[in-house]
Amino acid sequence: MDFDDMIGRLDLRTKVRMLTGAGMWALHPVPEIGLDRLVMSDGPIGVRGEQWSAVSPSIALPSPTAMAATWDVSLVRRVGGLLAQEARRKGVHVLLAPTVNLHRSPLGGRHFECFSEDPHLTGEVAAAYVAGVQERGVATTPKHFVANDSETDRFTVSVRVAERVLRELYLRPFERVVEAGAWGIMTAYNAVGGTTMSEHAELVHGVLKGEWGFDGFVVSDWTAVRTTEAAGLGGTDVAMPGPHGPWGDKLEEAVRAGRVPESLIDDRVRRVLRLAERTGALGGPPPAPPGEAIDGVALAREVAVRSCTLLKNEAPDAGLREGDAPREGAAPGGGAPLLPLAGVRSIALIGAAAKEARVMGGGSAQVFPERVVSPLDGLRGRGDVEVRYALGTDPRIRLAPLAAPATAAFLDAEGRVLAEHPLAAAEGRWIGETPPGVDADRLAGVRLRAAYTAETGGRHELSVAGAGAYTLTVDGRVVLDETLAADGGDPAALLSPPERRVAVELAEGVTYELELLHRTAGYQGMVFISCALGHAGPSPGEDELFAEAVRVAAESDVAVVVAATTPEVESEGFDRESLTLPGRQDELIAAVAAANPRTVVVVNAGSPVEMPWLDSVAAVLLTWFPGQEAGSALAGVLFGDDEPGGRLPTTWPVRLADAPVVNVTPDGGVLAYDEGLFIGYRAWERSGRAPAFWFGHGLGYTTWSYDAITAESGSVTVHVTNTGERRGREVVQVYAAPVTPDPERPARWLAGFAVVEADPGQSVAAEVEVPARTYEIWDEGGWRVAPGEYLLEAARHYADRRLSATVKLSASRP
Repeated sequence: MDFDDMIGRLDLRTKVRMLTGAGMWALHPVPEIGLDRLVMSDGPIGVRGEQWSAVSPSIALPSPTAMAATWDVSLVRRVGGLLAQEARRKGVHVLLAPTVNLHRSPLGGRHFECFSEDPHLTGEVAAAYVAGVQERGVATTPKHFVANDSETDRFTVSVRVAERVLRELYLRPFERVVEAGAWGIMTAYNAVGGTTMSEHAELVHGVLKGEWGFDGFVVSDWTAVRTTEAAGLGGTDVAMPGPHGPWGDKLEEAVRAGRVPESLIDDRVRRVLRLAERTGALGGPPPAPPGEAIDGVALAREVAVRSCTLLKNEAPDAGLREGDAPREGAAPGGGAPLLPLAGVRSIALIGAAAKEARVMGGGSAQVFPERVVSPLDGLRGRGDVEVRYALGTDPRIRLAPLAAPATAAFLDAEGRVLAEHPLAAAEGRWIGETPPGVDADRLAGVRLRAAYTAETGGRHELSVAGAGAYTLTVDGRVVLDETLAADGGDPAALLSPPERRVAVELAEGVTYELELLHRTAGYQGMVFISCALGHAGPSPGEDELFAEAVRVAAESDVAVVVAATTPEVESEGFDRESLTLPGRQDELIAAVAAANPRTVVVVNAGSPVEMPWLDSVAAVLLTWFPGQEAGSALAGVLFGDDEPGGRLPTTWPVRLADAPVVNVTPDGGVLAYDEGLFIGYRAWERSGRAPAFWFGHGLGYTTWSYDAITAESGSVTVHVTNTGERRGREVVQVYAAPVTPDPERPARWLAGFAVVEADPGQSVAAEVEVPARTYEIWDEGGWRVAPGEYLLEAARHYADRRLSATVKLSASRP
């Protein structure tokens, strides 16, 4: 298409209008040149669409950290294809994903939404994600460019990072997705070196668009553009949301006054038109998807299985850590490892997350799946084992939404109903676009109604969660009338709003009409509504629940405790304060393990947690945030129908105090990356301390021998044999280590990896590509090879290196 001709037919006002949102999630159409609305949607585990509500359900995949735990780029590419399919179903052209920031500190609140602590693994997984989405005609926007690796003061923090460190670590995943052909990039809220990323001409114009030759569009994070001229000169192409803000008429005036060159506006418009052409929004049909439709439920389960990371698997009463075993996967002290379960007639399933799994992290990553299979559902669905459930302890600070169908009515100032929408539970959230049939200018309130029949008589708790004025009635009687205020100015506060509780007496078997009225209004044509009616029935005291769980565990063949973080611990908008499991979960696990040595702990978390009970349990299985098919995948892995295929994409500390890089709190508005190149396993190696589990660790249900290695600078071949008794999957990892140590470089770093499968006794060859960048450093404004000899080491994880070969690099490019 002739973009220059199209641009020449547009006046300045129209061109500037194209660079600011028409609302929360879309860009303005321009019919005279055939440009349709360009619709964007949050990801990265599902496609929410323009409506942030359960009215439009979405597939919910495992968290990005779980995707990275598969180490399987072909699987992740299929994930991208599914997300594109979902985007097309919802009329979405641009998926606001993936997140390619790094796990710099285990306290990072959005850790679960990023892939890894390692830039190579992050880049390869992200490139596969991007390719899978875009080959079906939907754009991606890898984010948040750049150094948005924590959440504290994210709107105002300035990251101080050396250029070499920025290039070799934090920019590398972005460079890789540009190489993979990403059609978009999202700039971050934070500043780097004192300049906000939406205004950072040096990094956006100079590096991204200039040096790397990026021809896609650059979109701001939501509300990140706060200036007219500085942002207009800074390289961000599209300011979201809109239409109000510092661009629009103000940017047009700045161009007319000569303070922002019109040529920059034309370049931005050209990038938007290129995006529209690629996604089928410029007078042509959307690109035809390759292949057949993807089964979303089946793929969600497959990823959940493949990401399950078996950290420990011993014979009960072995009393040794997995790391103490002479061979990974073998059972110390004799006897078979506990998993996979065999000959089990009864299972004690314990924990709040066993019944109500935490399947995703909080914040913009949230979607509304049509179904969620909890661990309890998954295990009971097998039908060949008795499952005895006990709560034990509930770490959640908030009450769960009332599990009863509800209706949301949108009201005008006179109480007239503008529109009604059914809800699966008594929780509603509408952010941005108004629901169908609702005029934001007339909106004055939202009313949730639900009928609830009390299964047990006595003292029930009801709660209201949201921001604004609320009135809660039970059969017409007002039980709560308050105005709730969200903390801080971060929009993410709407996703985790304050809660108020009230106790009410309800009689068994009686149906009550519950009504929650939220007085609210539209704002600049959009809505920002979050309201939930929570409920908890009568319950024995905490000590009684605790004792019941221990008793059930003692009376069962096996105990499975599902331990989880909560939205108050892992979510967008804030960082973590500790790595401790919330509530009394650690105490519960220790008590259950003391009652039954055949205890499996399932860790349902998106990032590392401390495990003070590790030596006391037989097995630990990390499921991350496993998505909607959580319970089905867990049941398959526990009983050996499926092998846990995950390997850690981040190093797991014993205690937070041991972690070599922790700080996420700015000092005087500045967050200094003084650790330089030494984050993750690189920093652990230099510290001399051993973590609980190294980067790349993960067990399966078979064993492997590493037999032979051959290497050149650009490739490594590793021959491995499945020495166990069942078919298995192995992730062969290759690390590069300078033979002559350099104190300014890590001791070794990930150079490549490959996934292989083999039957018992079968030998296979893992072909591992090693990119040229493996041997290069950023020096005096450019890349150069660091000459010398390198060991290329084949490993099961970072600290378990089995074979090595030497290659020699000259000062020229390899």
